[in-house]
Amino acid sequence: MNSFRHRHLSVLGLPALVLLITAAGCSSADDSLSTAVPSPDAKVTELCRKLDKVLPAEVDGERRADPSPASALTAGWGDPAIILRCGVAQPPKMVDPEVAEGRDADAVPGGVEGVDWLMEKQDGGAYRFTTANRDAYVEVTAPEGHDSSGVLIDLASAIKKAVPERKTL
Repeated sequence: MNSFRHRHLSVLGLPALVLLITAAGCSSADDSLSTAVPSPDAKVTELCRKLDKVLPAEVDGERRADPSPASALTAGWGDPAIILRCGVAQPPKMVDPEVAEGRDADAVPGGVEGVDWLMEKQDGGAYRFTTANRDAYVEVTAPEGHDSSGVLIDLASAIKKAVPERKTL
């Protein structure tokens, strides 16, 4: 059973996400200004193009500076860069019962400003966040020195505006 589909995310919410980020600490992610561009289907690509048009000029106080190669499916802010990739594949942890039941310390579901996320601790201490319950998966990597909860808050409005919630039966 996919617990993301059933809205168990709201239990944790922003306070738990902030606590986990603060307690675990952060370290540098890849500092390069290059990132892999996802290759989703046409429907998701159109949603990602819409998202690109409404993304904020600043995230966590950093100005937008997109990575190369230039694409409407990727965006970046700051140095080291906060990287957004739209149209990524669903993370395997998103359907893992260990995560849904809170037994995986390296992957935690939560919600911030009306957007559901899967938070995954990466090697080296960086964090990757992937949207859940949306018609496109949006991945955000926040390196050391950035307030991850602030990053998610800054991006929430654009995501809600451009990427509809997935309709469930």
